[in-house]
Amino acid sequence: MVLKKELMPVFITNIIALVIFTVVFLTKQNYEFMIYIAVIILLMFAVFSTYGKVRYPKSLLWGLTIWSILHMSGGGIYVNGEKLYELMLIPLVGAPYHIFKFDQLVHIFGFAVATLLMFILIKPLLKKDLKKWTALSIVIVMAGLGAGALNEIIEFFATVVIPNTGVGGYENTALDLVSNLIGALIAITYILLKERKQ
Repeated sequence: MVLKKELMPVFITNIIALVIFTVVFLTKQNYEFMIYIAVIILLMFAVFSTYGKVRYPKSLLWGLTIWSILHMSGGGIYVNGEKLYELMLIPLVGAPYHIFKFDQLVHIFGFAVATLLMFILIKPLLKKDLKKWTALSIVIVMAGLGAGALNEIIEFFATVVIPNTGVGGYENTALDLVSNLIGALIAITYILLKERKQ
């Protein structure tokens, strides 16, 4: 894989973040997030190695980068002895749901970006004079949600392999999926507004 010059800023940012958070997670013996480091490296390799064919927009690459940094920050930074992921940003709903936390913000942002990625991968297969945006919108949102479901499977795998991960129970998984849906709906709204202008 030969990196194009225009990809170097985003690539270097990712490498610096991965090195810093790898040290943080190893120092704190947070092996759960070492699994996520491996997943992020695999995704980076997939995106950068297919850039010549797909030509991902730079904004998408930066979105993926910000998402990975937010995710690693959520598990590696502590505020008042609590993981950043547990930080309540706006107290909208109390127990047992605890809304609106940093965790939910990261899911909304991350799966908005993931849904945009799905659209970019699907777009070359579409007709130029596409009219049936309703059906396509459902497919794109479901593709984004599929990425979210894969994320939850990885979290489940982490809980099986590593005891005491702090991932959370059923409510956490359900809130993650709802947050993913909100992110996917934000992304499809953006896509429809942008594509219908063209």
